[in-house]
Amino acid sequence: MAHYRSVGDVPRKRHTQHRRPDGGLYYEELMGEEGFSSDSSLLYHRDIPSAIVDARSWTLPDQRTAPNAPLLPRHLKLHALFPDESWRGCDAVNGRRLVLGNGDVRISYAVAGTASPLYRNAVGDECVYVESGAATVDTQFGPLEVRQGDYVVLPRSTTHRWVPLGDEPLRVYAIEASGHIAPPKRYLSKYGQFLEHAPYCERDLRQPDAPVLHEGEDVEVLVKHRAASGLAGTVYTYPRHPFDVVGWDGCLYPYAFNISDFEPITGRVHQPPPVHQVFEGSGFVVCNFVPRKVDYHPLAVPVPYYHSNVDSDEVMFYVGGDYEARKGSGIGLGSVSLHPGGHAHGPQPGAVERSLGAEFFDELAVMVDTFRPLELGEGARASEDPAYPWSWSGRGPSR
Repeated sequence: MAHYRSVGDVPRKRHTQHRRPDGGLYYEELMGEEGFSSDSSLLYHRDIPSAIVDARSWTLPDQRTAPNAPLLPRHLKLHALFPDESWRGCDAVNGRRLVLGNGDVRISYAVAGTASPLYRNAVGDECVYVESGAATVDTQFGPLEVRQGDYVVLPRSTTHRWVPLGDEPLRVYAIEASGHIAPPKRYLSKYGQFLEHAPYCERDLRQPDAPVLHEGEDVEVLVKHRAASGLAGTVYTYPRHPFDVVGWDGCLYPYAFNISDFEPITGRVHQPPPVHQVFEGSGFVVCNFVPRKVDYHPLAVPVPYYHSNVDSDEVMFYVGGDYEARKGSGIGLGSVSLHPGGHAHGPQPGAVERSLGAEFFDELAVMVDTFRPLELGEGARASEDPAYPWSWSGRGPSR
């Protein structure tokens, strides 16, 4: 996020002495991307940020995937993954259940009722969509108060924890990259400012206002990291609490953006999916479909045409409203549809005719398009609706 901020107590010049009230030095940490050739921030710590006193293995939630074979469109009912009151003992990190994944991105779902441990993803950035509930996301940059409809973007290696607020379950849809996640380049000037045609801008972003110092000794942090075999986990123990930052500045930090602040781009005829894009990563994009005025040509067909996105797998997470094109498919709130490359897909039978003359769609969905095939995680296999692939034909398999 190339949008400079300075928060808390920082010296006038970078890489110069910054002294504590008792005369000792604060410890400067440069947190930067792409070998310090891209965005970065400088953080000033009370204690040495690399000091650890113990390390042991952490067993990650099940990360195994299986190919989408035979190649099928799939409907996944994510709310079925956390039945009854089972969410009360879950947190938003250890409770994640892997739904879909490939080498570029992993999509997980969790329902949490308790605070997570401190956690750091050293594999890539995370973009976590809050389906419902509210939470404080504590980070070394300071806290973020998040609520239903927020995207929470956490740069790689940001130490943080999720603390649910209130009695309602916190439902989160976690998009974990193997690289970085950022606004689409076409929305930005060559210097990183949002351009006038962008559907959101800097004013819509919420960042930590001030770091909050925490006390504690022998504090554990769960770290997800790369390994020769794929992904691995380690638990570090720090002699002092890692939330010891007195100030920071730069262009790399966590932020939140609410889906209600996305201004939809519409036209006289149906607009293609790229107009709904909100973020991009290496090998995938994130789009959202929000309540909007629909096509106003007198002969317009408001629902999408049947389409074959020959380079992508398309994943839709249905989070609100009434999704007109999917009526009759069984899809509802909390559903995910996977439409893989190689399969033509589009509205359910009867949806085109029902949409004629519509002026407004009240729908809310988060879409991830990937440019490599997605495989099915444990959460997908546990929540699949077996009837969905045949919902366009109205009949089951012929064998």
